Amino acid sequence: MTSAVRSGVTPTQVRRDTWLALALFIGAIISAWLGQVAGFYGDTTPSFGWALLYSAGLTLPIALRRRYPEAVLVVIAVVFFIGVSARIPEVYVGNVSLFIAMYTVGAWVDDRRRATIVRVVVVVGMFAWLLVTTFQAATSPDEDGLSRAGLFSPFAAYILIQFLVNAAFFGGAYFFGERAYAEARSRVSLQERTAELERERELSAAQAVALDRVRIARELHDVVAHHVSAMGVQAGAARTVMASDPAAAQIALASVEASARDALTELRQLLDTLRTPSSADADAPTGSTIHLAALPALVEHATSNGLPTTLTVVGEPVDAPELVQVNLYRIAQEALTNARRHGGPGAAADLRVRYTQDAVELEVVNVGRRPLSGRAGLGLVGMRERAAASGGTLDAGPRERGGFRVRARVPLESGVVR
Repeated sequence: MTSAVRSGVTPTQVRRDTWLALALFIGAIISAWLGQVAGFYGDTTPSFGWALLYSAGLTLPIALRRRYPEAVLVVIAVVFFIGVSARIPEVYVGNVSLFIAMYTVGAWVDDRRRATIVRVVVVVGMFAWLLVTTFQAATSPDEDGLSRAGLFSPFAAYILIQFLVNAAFFGGAYFFGERAYAEARSRVSLQERTAELERERELSAAQAVALDRVRIARELHDVVAHHVSAMGVQAGAARTVMASDPAAAQIALASVEASARDALTELRQLLDTLRTPSSADADAPTGSTIHLAALPALVEHATSNGLPTTLTVVGEPVDAPELVQVNLYRIAQEALTNARRHGGPGAAADLRVRYTQDAVELEVVNVGRRPLSGRAGLGLVGMRERAAASGGTLDAGPRERGGFRVRARVPLESGVVR
C-alpha cells in the first residue's frame, strides 16, 4: 500500500462527474439511434429498448468513477462486452466511457498494485474477446463482408487495424492514468515540502527572536552591571568619607558621575545597534569603541574603583574580527566586575591577553575570597555565551588558594591580518 495522494472526492467533482455521465448517456442514445438508422449490423440489430438499457449501463456509472473507480471500470467493461456481442449499434460513446473509466483507475486508486491488476485484467479480457471474435469471423462460412482472398486481404487489414486501435486505446488510457497519478503525488510532495519549509521558517524566526532576546539581555547585563557596580562602590566610599574628607567624597562622586555617563554612552551604542536594520552581525556593532585596544582603560577604571588590576599582553597583537574583540572585551569587563563585587576587601586582579598563531586567549585572575554562592549567575552564563558566539571556549571557577579564574580562548580565522 502506498500513502494516499488524494484528499477525497469533493462535491464539485461529484457534480462534474454527474454532468459528464448525463452528457455521455445522451450521446450514447443518439449514437445508438443513428447506428440503428444507418444499419450498422443489418437486420440482426436488437430493439431500441436494449440500446437504451445498454447506454445507461455504459455511461451512468461514470457519475461514481472517483468514489468507486475499480467497480465502475469492471461494470462498464462487462456492459461493453455484452453490448458489442449483442450487436447493439453504438460504437463510439462506449469507447469514450471505457477510456474514462480506465484512466480514472490509474489516476485515483492509491493501491497501485490493485489498480494495475484491475486494468490488466480488463485489457487481457478485451483482447481475448477480440481474438475470439476475430477467429469466429475468420472461420465463418459467410462470404458477405470484406474479401479474404490473398496473403494480406482486406479482411486481414481490417483485423490488424482493430488490434492496433485497441492497443493504442488501452495503452493511452493506461499511460495517462499513470501520469495523472504521478503528477498528483508530485503535488502532494510539493505541498508537504512547502508546509515543512513554512514550519522551519517559523521555527527559525522564533529562534532568531529568542537569540535576539538573549543577546539584548546579555548586553544590558554587561553594561549596567559593570557601571552600576562601580557606581555603588564609589557612592559607598563617598558616604563613608563625606564628613571626614569632603574632597575625597567629591572625587568619589565625580567617579559616580563619570560611570553614569559611560553607562549612558554604551546604552546609546547598544540602542543604535538594535535600531540598525541592515547590520551584518548584530553582535558586532559598526563603529563600536569596544575593542581589545580599550583594555588599558578598562583596567584603569577597575583600579580607580577599588580593584587594583594589572594588564599583561603576551605576543604580537593581531587585528582580530570585531565580533571577537567585542566579546573578549565584555568577558574581561564582566570578570573584573565580578571580582570587585565578590572578591571582598583587599581583592586584586590580573588581566592577561595572549596572542598565538591561531587564537587569542584572555585570562582574568583575582585574589580574594571565593564566591559566596556556588550557583552560576547571569554574568557567568553571558561570558560562556559570548565565548561560544565567537567559536571559542570559556573555563571559569574558583582557585584552590582563593579567588577566581576566568579563561577564554577564541580561535582566529586563517585570514586575520597581523
